[in-house]
Amino acid sequence: VQLQASGGGLVEAGGSLRLSCAASGRTSTYFMGCFRQAPGKEREFVAALSWNGRSTYYADSVKGRFTISRDNAKNTVYLQMNSLKPEDTAVYFCAAARSFTKGGSYADSYEYDYWGQGTQVTVSS
Repeated sequence: VQLQASGGGLVEAGGSLRLSCAASGRTSTYFMGCFRQAPGKEREFVAALSWNGRSTYYADSVKGRFTISRDNAKNTVYLQMNSLKPEDTAVYFCAAARSFTKGGSYADSYEYDYWGQGTQVTVSS
């Protein structure tokens, strides 16, 4: 499985972007997640969704502004980001998990088996 992220860019505060994460292999049964990493900071969880898209999870910092979704027919996951803030500036990564270890969480980056290369999102004030 290879993941290719796209859709990043430069946007003013309050603006919107939609990130896409296209998978080369079949990921329809995988749990998909999105993480981000700002300069000098650790990678942090942003959003995740179950294989069928019925269960979604968000970090408190993006809840109500970001929406994660997937189209399994296209092997693609989307992250719609609205009301962007300068603190959302980071490199955004998508990831896929076949399953979680006992006690593991969708918010733990080490639970994910495959990672995309990342796409830069910059929000100007």
